[in-house]
Parts: sequence; structure tokens; C-alpha cells
Amino acid sequence: MIKSAVPHDPRELAQGVASRQPRGVARAISVVEDRREASEAAIVALLKSLDAAARARAHRVGITGPPGVGKSSLVSAVARHARRAGRTVGVLAVDPSSPRSGGALLGDRARIEVDPDDVGMFVRSMASGGHLGGLSRAAGAAVDVLSAAFELVLVETTGVGQSETDVEHVADTVVLVIQPASGDTLQFLKAGILEIPDILVVNKYDLGDVAMRAMADLRGALGVIGAAARPGWSPPVLGTVATTGRGIDELLQAVDAHRAELERSGELGSRRTRSAASWALRLFATRFGEYGVERAGGADALRMRLSEWIGEGATAVEAVARAAGT
Repeated sequence: MIKSAVPHDPRELAQGVASRQPRGVARAISVVEDRREASEAAIVALLKSLDAAARARAHRVGITGPPGVGKSSLVSAVARHARRAGRTVGVLAVDPSSPRSGGALLGDRARIEVDPDDVGMFVRSMASGGHLGGLSRAAGAAVDVLSAAFELVLVETTGVGQSETDVEHVADTVVLVIQPASGDTLQFLKAGILEIPDILVVNKYDLGDVAMRAMADLRGALGVIGAAARPGWSPPVLGTVATTGRGIDELLQAVDAHRAELERSGELGSRRTRSAASWALRLFATRFGEYGVERAGGADALRMRLSEWIGEGATAVEAVARAAGT
């Protein structure tokens, strides 16, 4: 079990986050990772103390896809290019859990390049805790912490294959990464995962004809499900070579274009509210089980209440605490 980082003054921790002090950011994430029920009040207090305006300005980008496609290398390349452009970057890399300690195996963290003297970039690994969906229970709150400190927040999932859809609940923009000749496109189409991403990337694009076929397959699949015709935004299919940086600038341009479209359409706020409510419902169900959800009035009614509280300014963790007390 994770040991609590409290007692810490939540305002002091929030100030450390706002000033991007590496130890302050790390301590704040350690607080929200605490799984004990007794620490819930401290987590709520910390999240309420974070700079709400900074959190609203941050762009949260989820990068997901099956194992072996080069997600960590892609995250590293995107972070480097964003830093060269003068943007601050926070990275949350959700790793598989150690079967012995339950902690993160740190495989993703080891592949992400970090300059220890650069306070404009922060990388944190987090154990998945065995959760399906590609994220851990504390990922949403950790993203809130990073959003209060950094302009661009990159969330890398574990890569669990056909079930990693949780990333859409913590990200403004979802990037799905596949590799050529993997056969993943048909599986994703069957599982409904291709309905989730806002941007699709074929990494290892230097493999030639097989990469071109993978891009053609993705475009064809998008046409089948109608995702390419969604109002205001057609998910682009891009090619990258993370190890050389090829296509990374184009990927960042697509990420920024999607954020601009969300703001232009007024969808950003409502999307965040829906996402946070879905994440809160997941947290509630994880904590209290199916019977607890039914006692709270059922999933639909509970989601509606959670959404109302979040729309009034509550974080997902706070909304769950309110629901638990009603």
C-alpha cells in the first residue's frame, strides 16, 4: 500500500505545484496516490487548492495503443519538440504493476528522456494497480495536479490492447498509436476503440509499404464507423518515426488544431465535464461495487449527480466523496 504523504498543508503543496518545483509536484502526486479512505479529505483539499485557471488552460493529451508500438518513444519525442517550442510539459506514464511490490515497473519512464535540470518538464510513473483500461485509479487526480503546473500534459497508458478506453476520461485529445503489419486495425474496429481517438498515428512509418497499408486501413476503418464525418473534426491519420523525430511537428500541429476546434465549438468545457463524470463514476464503482452504485440510484442517476457537482467546480474525487456521503 502507498504510504500517505500527508500531513502537508494543501496550500503549500499547491504553491509548489504552481511554481513547478519538482519535489512539490512529486509530493502532490504522492498524496493523490494514497489509497486509504482516511486520506480522502487531504486529497480533496489539495485538489481544491490547485490553480483552477491554470488547470483550465492546460492541454491534456492521452497517448494510447497496444504494447510495442513505441508509445514511450513517441511521448519522449513529443515532449522534446514541445519544450524546444517553449512549452512546459508534464508526463504521466502509467506502467504495469510489479507482481511482487505492486509498484510501477518503470519501463516507460526509463525510455522517456529527461533533463534533470529542466524544471519545465516533469515525468512521473504510476503503477496501473492491475486496472484494465490502461490507467490507474489515481490517474485522473494526478492529471489534475500536472495540469495546474504544465501547459501540455501527456498521459501514456499501459498498452493493454482492446480494453484501454479510460484515457478518454482524463484527456482533451486522444491519440491512438499503432504500428505497421500489426493487424490491430480490425481488432480495434471490432472493439469500438476506433470511435474514441481524435488523432491516429502510424508509428515506425519508415517501414515503407506496410506503413502505407496501415494508414490506408485506418482511413478505411474510420470511413466504416463514420468517425471521419463527426461534426467539426475529422480525425487525421499521421505517420511518425519517433526515434528520428519524423512527423512529430505535424503531430503537435494536429494536437493544437484539435484543441483549437474544441475551444471554437465550445465543446471543451462540456467534454471535460462529461469525462470527469465518467471517471468519477468509475472511481465510485471501484470503491463501492455494483451494489453501491445501485444503492446510489443506479449508474445513470449517479452520473447525472456527479456531472452536476463537477459542472459546479468539484473535482472527480470530490464528487465521489459527496456521493459517498449521500
